[in-house]
Amino acid sequence: MIWKSEWKPLAIIVGVFLAAFYLPTGNARFEHALNESLQLTRWYAREHVILCLIPAFFIAGAIGVFVRQDSVMRYLGAKAKKTLAYGVASVSGTVLAVCSCTVLPLFAGIYRMGAGLGPASAFLYSGPAINVLAIVLTARILGIELGVARAVGAVVFSVLVGLAMHFIFRKAENARVEDQVELEVSKPVRSLGKTVVYFALMVAILVFANWGQASSSSGIWHVLYMAKWWLTGISALLLALVLVLWFGAPKMKIVAAGFVTVALAFVFPHEPLIAFGAGSVGLALILTTGEGELAEWFESTWGFAKQILPLLLIGVLAAGFMLGRPGNEGIIPSHWISDSVGGNSLWANLFASVAGAFMYFATLTEVPILQGLIGSGMGQGPALTLLLAGPALSLPSILVLNSIMGLKKTAVFVLLVVMMSTVTGLIYGSFF
Repeated sequence: MIWKSEWKPLAIIVGVFLAAFYLPTGNARFEHALNESLQLTRWYAREHVILCLIPAFFIAGAIGVFVRQDSVMRYLGAKAKKTLAYGVASVSGTVLAVCSCTVLPLFAGIYRMGAGLGPASAFLYSGPAINVLAIVLTARILGIELGVARAVGAVVFSVLVGLAMHFIFRKAENARVEDQVELEVSKPVRSLGKTVVYFALMVAILVFANWGQASSSSGIWHVLYMAKWWLTGISALLLALVLVLWFGAPKMKIVAAGFVTVALAFVFPHEPLIAFGAGSVGLALILTTGEGELAEWFESTWGFAKQILPLLLIGVLAAGFMLGRPGNEGIIPSHWISDSVGGNSLWANLFASVAGAFMYFATLTEVPILQGLIGSGMGQGPALTLLLAGPALSLPSILVLNSIMGLKKTAVFVLLVVMMSTVTGLIYGSFF
């Protein structure tokens, strides 16, 4: 029977038709939610794709080409010492200080290069959660108790989530270890020191370009914010020198790309995205016309971009439609959320955890959002719950994780974060 093979396409067609037929155009809330979806996607494209995701894609692509697989397995592999593996994963997250979406290409890179599921999951959580500036901002604005609880909870969570993922999927991890034993150890093309400098410069570009404004107009955080584009430019210049001297990149193409980028930076001093985007395009063009490792670097980068970026944008559209932007409602009324997180009940903490897992928080935006929710009656326990679950997860990141490590592992990771956040919020709320 032909319908045995064609019922799925038919169901999709009928479903799309019915959705279009009953589309609630003219409904004020629906149209506002649709507008919020597009507004959030535009904001995400402007603020995160160029400055966050593109550098992250280049770093992830570089991991796949320039980092030896045996080195990844030595420090983050399933057979590595637990203290070393989880220590490296947590420290890496602290240094990067990225959002739940930007960490995804980096997670995919180390996971595919042989990192154990446990350490890779610890890195996946710690990247967005253990953000030094966000923790400091939390302590200043929301109180020292909440700031300390967030810091301690995030560090402990990164290790516990990683250990739990390793234990739950230990059979699959053991099979990966057996496969890795058969891998041949290749000789390094360049020294470890050169590779470390190369990656450190790319991470510096990612971190400085996304450095957020501090709450105070004085202090080291403010100084770094005021100098962020100078620091980004210096890091990019040093990276260009490294590519020429150690990686054989063509000098004239590097000079041409650098000249265009610098010129645009001076012509449009108040539009840094133009210069940054031009530099990214220039690097991509240099890699596409290169050979050997440089060409492989672009192919690896492009592979991550193709897999991750479409799902992220779909997730941002969906998140904007359902929950809107900070200060604006989506299809779900904001008072539903604020009314559900008062007190310190199991429901309040669980709701805060689940809502945080699906909401999208850009780096540092969770603090002012929570400030408003606490002012509307949110309990201290649910506030901590949201701080622990929200930055580490989002609907866009969940969609991408499913494509990287499968539905089962993704579901368990999300469930672990939600459960641990809920329990921690309950305990914290009982004392404060």
